[in-house]
Amino acid sequence: MYDLIIIGMGISGISASIYAKRANLKVLLLEGSTPGGTINKISKIDNYPGNFNISGPDLAYNLFNEVNKMEIEYKLEKVTDILLDKVKIVKTTNNVYETKNILIASGRYPKMLGLENEEKLLGKGISTCALCDGIFYKNKEIAVVGGGSSALSEALYLANIASKVYLIHRREEFRGEKELIKKVKEKDNIKLILNDEVIKLDIKNDTLKGITLKSGKTLNIQGLFIYIGFIPNTDFLKNTNIKMEDGYILVDNHQKTNINGVYASGDVTKKDIYQIVSAASEGAEAVIYMNQLDCSNT
Repeated sequence: MYDLIIIGMGISGISASIYAKRANLKVLLLEGSTPGGTINKISKIDNYPGNFNISGPDLAYNLFNEVNKMEIEYKLEKVTDILLDKVKIVKTTNNVYETKNILIASGRYPKMLGLENEEKLLGKGISTCALCDGIFYKNKEIAVVGGGSSALSEALYLANIASKVYLIHRREEFRGEKELIKKVKEKDNIKLILNDEVIKLDIKNDTLKGITLKSGKTLNIQGLFIYIGFIPNTDFLKNTNIKMEDGYILVDNHQKTNINGVYASGDVTKKDIYQIVSAASEGAEAVIYMNQLDCSNT
């Protein structure tokens, strides 16, 4: 039996595992996709202390290296269900594990526009990862949809690859960081389209060939990058009584859920600020508080 199972190997889960290992806890990390989580899809990170101007994949690699150097046990298995009792059960696609405590750090995934043929066009003109797919649109015209920091940052990244980037936002003002807004407005090959939205995907030979906007305007673009928000990865919690709001897990100021022995941290939780640095902090705080509580109960 484990002292702690951490679901998710993003920065929050890995941060938590480091603190758990240092506290001599028997800990297991579970990840259903790629170690590092959504960090792998960020082109450039310049606001994480000690890692100025580092690419997302490089930071993810550094984190994974630390897991291996500290000999923290991990399994690349997707969690399908958890059962919450005094002994907690975590079921994956491959195994069943028992643990005293669980930390849910499963993050969130990109929201889509909800248009006809959208899923079919993923990888055929539609993407949610500029770093992964941007190179395929070298010297081509593309569009980015969104108004937050992610959309702004990725539009800037893509502007160095594509010949032209249309940045489409349904409101008049962007929600992202002021410095990013300033840089976007200064970039010659980024054209802002505000108070408008994509309503139709134009297809030829099963590939995106353009988009139609609510205003009636059509854009003959080869690529569409979507950054309109996220959906928390909590489907595997359907058989629990963990309190959530809009799919995000509710926690107290110690990252504790309403269930004893169950904690949550990072982007899967309901909060005001979603930043890499806060996700790392929350993972560490959850383990510190959990360990103090367990010690006081022994």
